[in-house]
Amino acid sequence: MRDFTLEKYQELCETLLGCGYAILTVRDYLQQRENGQENVPKTAILRHDVDRKPENALRMARLENEMGICSTYYFRYPYTFKPEIIRKIRDFGHEIGYHYEVLAKAKGDPEIAIRFFEQELKAMRDICEINTICMHGSPLSSYDNRDLWKEYDFRNYGVEGEAYLSIGGRDVRYLTDTGRSWSGKRSVRDIMPGSGRVNVKTTDDLVAWIESSGIEELYLTVHPERWAVSAGDWAISYMKDVVMNTGKNIIVAMR
Repeated sequence: MRDFTLEKYQELCETLLGCGYAILTVRDYLQQRENGQENVPKTAILRHDVDRKPENALRMARLENEMGICSTYYFRYPYTFKPEIIRKIRDFGHEIGYHYEVLAKAKGDPEIAIRFFEQELKAMRDICEINTICMHGSPLSSYDNRDLWKEYDFRNYGVEGEAYLSIGGRDVRYLTDTGRSWSGKRSVRDIMPGSGRVNVKTTDDLVAWIESSGIEELYLTVHPERWAVSAGDWAISYMKDVVMNTGKNIIVAMR
């Protein structure tokens, strides 16, 4: 249990703060750039994709609140759609967003997918404000949920930004814990256009890189279900990642 624990995550956050990074939600970053604040130094966008275990997300949100950090939490519908937990995380001051996967659900049919999107977005907005969205990678599906926006415009639904499409192409270095490694090598779709990979694997590697890189703009995606608070929770999360990584490797090889 040396990595992917809540204590290790706290160490990562302390490193960001200690290195002088202003930690922003996805919406705050987009609004900052929309207002012409392009030269704000040392910025770290902090995003959480709540794919499983929303209770872990609540623990992480509480820790961030105690550290004076606000980040963005994207919830899947209906899989992690837990209104009581979502409201508590919102009340900590965090941004709540919609983690959509409707093109995969619709098996690639954009007309069905956009109806799903409208229904699920409404359900999310019935309990809290939703300003940004983020696609779920749906690694077991052949459909990329971002492709929905080749047919439609998310802005027409009162959405200010999409966590990949609205930030990709900017001078931002993107790192994700997908696949239980920060290297990005196990990411099927969790990839930011225009952001090169960093030669790090563990959180200790990432901490050391942050302290030495001098990068002005970071974008970190953290999946709360992966960051355990007990040995049992850690073991279960580890085994799920092993199984998922094996499945991803098979799917990639078959495509």
